[in-house]
Amino acid sequence: VGKCRSFWRKHRKKILVTTTCLGSGYLLYKLYNAHTRSLADLERELADERHNDEIIKTQMKAHFENIQMIADVTTLPHALRRLSSRIAEEIHVSSVMETLSKGKGTLVPSEKLHLWNELKILSFTRMVLSLWSVTMLSLYIRVQVNVLGRHLYIDTARGLTTSHLLEELDLIDREEEKKFLTSADYLATNGMPSLISDMKRAVKEVLKGKQLKDVLTTRSLEETVIRILDVFMSKGSPHHWVDYLMMAQDTTMSPRDTTTTSVPSSDDATVSKLHQLINETREVLTSTEFTNVAEISLKSCTLALGEEMEKQTGLAAGMQLAKLLPQIEKIVPEISAVPDENRFLQLIRDLPEVQLFFTLLYSNMPL
Repeated sequence: VGKCRSFWRKHRKKILVTTTCLGSGYLLYKLYNAHTRSLADLERELADERHNDEIIKTQMKAHFENIQMIADVTTLPHALRRLSSRIAEEIHVSSVMETLSKGKGTLVPSEKLHLWNELKILSFTRMVLSLWSVTMLSLYIRVQVNVLGRHLYIDTARGLTTSHLLEELDLIDREEEKKFLTSADYLATNGMPSLISDMKRAVKEVLKGKQLKDVLTTRSLEETVIRILDVFMSKGSPHHWVDYLMMAQDTTMSPRDTTTTSVPSSDDATVSKLHQLINETREVLTSTEFTNVAEISLKSCTLALGEEMEKQTGLAAGMQLAKLLPQIEKIVPEISAVPDENRFLQLIRDLPEVQLFFTLLYSNMPL
């Protein structure tokens, strides 16, 4: 015992320093080991997140491509059929042409001139209106399916884990989707009378100085169509043309009064969601970015129209306006043909500006 005490007194300082170092070393080792495990766990979490991000990106890309296909294969063909039928019903070009054909030799010069001038206005109105309607309707429907598709994807990706909730969501979404997408028929059913009237006014303003004997080339035809579109789009309040595509903002479906203390029903939620979708669509249509995309699409389609007329009629060498009018009637059905056979729709779909716009719209990125 005495020797131990003597050893302790003699070496106490060394023993304490050694013990402290060993304790500190062990503590540092434990801390380092815990830190290493934390780093490993963090790296695994980050790897899992990156993996999940890649899965989400892949799913979003597939979903995005799928809803673009829905627009082309389902929604747009139906809307185009209704649109072309309505334009043909409202603008009676064939009846004027028939009257001119049957009246050869019996019509007095003033009657003949009046009918030819009427044919001039009606033919250009139908052609430019078809070009505008098909272009804007295709863009509008694509806005719809992207806005709706984004909502459906986000809703599905949220924490809905039970099959009961998923079934409920699916039922609500189907009903909303039906109501929302059928609003694409508004142009053909409600917007057409005022659209025709305003387009005809723009056509008259641009064509008032053009005589039936005037010679038009491909370039002058393109310039005339662009001028008509510019006059039409610039008339009225900013973005007035949106009201041809969808109900005016003050008449759209609004949510039921939420100031009451009653518990909202599922119908209230559906109306509110539908109202949100409609408002988002209008916000997109009235954005500067959409206006730019629409202008690029209309100009591209106008140039394609000139090329098609040139190919079919030899317009490059020039043609009198009176002889050009029957050729215009032949090309109008091509403008509103089904998507698979429609050069103009394919052109719009392939424009880089259009592709970028809808990619950003679907991903909810700044346009």
